[in-house]
Amino acid sequence: MSNVTIHAIFDDEEPLLASAKTLRSNGISIKDVFSPFPVHGLDAAIGLPRTWIAICAFIYGLTGLSLATLMMWYMMVHDWPTNIGGKPSFAYYMNMPAFIPISFESTVFCAAHGMAITFYLRCWLVPGTKPKNPDPRTTDDKFMMVIETKEENRSNIESMLKKDGAIEINNSDFKYRN
Repeated sequence: MSNVTIHAIFDDEEPLLASAKTLRSNGISIKDVFSPFPVHGLDAAIGLPRTWIAICAFIYGLTGLSLATLMMWYMMVHDWPTNIGGKPSFAYYMNMPAFIPISFESTVFCAAHGMAITFYLRCWLVPGTKPKNPDPRTTDDKFMMVIETKEENRSNIESMLKKDGAIEINNSDFKYRN
């Protein structure tokens, strides 16, 4: 038996979410979903595992906090201690309340930039790459579900998709790339 790729197009996120839950409850695995905006609850509905991205954000933030602390200690205590407004300059911990804004901003800066770089590299969204989106309408106003299945299951899946509100169902030769 040959494998087929089914592309189901939806107008709204609610029928898409309902269809994903119906397909998963019937034991049909969904390869991917393309959406013009994030849909709350879709990850769990299609069976995606939780990502490690929050841990990456924490590590990037901790790196920013550590670098800011090291920078402030070196500049204000070790290299050029200065009496500013009567604050003691011989110990870092005595000046910590004054350094909180710098610590916060450095933490946010490193976490945000690290997450953006991680996202682009993980999704391989670098200049010169070909788009992985099989239908350009999904960047505007349509939602698409990609299902890879055997030829014998196609009619059953298509009937479930139509019943759940798919406005268009295509059998594609597009080979999905991870």
